Amino acid sequence: MRDSKIVDFLAELADKVPAPGGGATAALHAAQSAALLGMVARYTTGERYAEHAETVVGVIGETDALRARALRLAEEDAAAFTAVSDAYRLPKGEERSASIARALAGAAEPPARVVETATRLVELCELLLPIGNRNVVTDVAAAADAARAALTTARLNVEINLRGIKDERVREALDSRLADVEAAVARADRVTAEVREEITR
Repeated sequence: MRDSKIVDFLAELADKVPAPGGGATAALHAAQSAALLGMVARYTTGERYAEHAETVVGVIGETDALRARALRLAEEDAAAFTAVSDAYRLPKGEERSASIARALAGAAEPPARVVETATRLVELCELLLPIGNRNVVTDVAAAADAARAALTTARLNVEINLRGIKDERVREALDSRLADVEAAVARADRVTAEVREEITR
């Protein structure tokens, strides 16, 4: 997926195939957020930003790593959903039920990790907002909005898989990983609101 042209990925996304779907899209939202923050950080270098150099270097390194992680999660999500489709094609019986349960738990894992990735990206938006180059401050808001989309879309993809998981411990563990999504969404919204306020003064 990481080597696909955008036009090819979108054509595949629009096709009548099980994957890629919403989970991969959530991961790509996170990847775009990370890329935007990396760009803002790279514009926040040089003598003018010397006092923030250590922070900015850290943001560049982390956003590059998060971008790569999000792309891997997009691929893992597509593979996991294909496994769910394969499990449903098995002959009815105990083995099929067990396979479906395992596949659903596996399919919930990539979007749960996207939630964690996007939550960290919101934190990096908050870190970069006050110190970033003001010429690209709107890209901090764009990164926050992309992270917000990643959060809410990934949450949906965890929740849909939760419906078919019977193991209560697995359900509770996954559900607990969604507990802070609303707070992260609110923080992303605050970043965007602050940027809008700044550019409309």
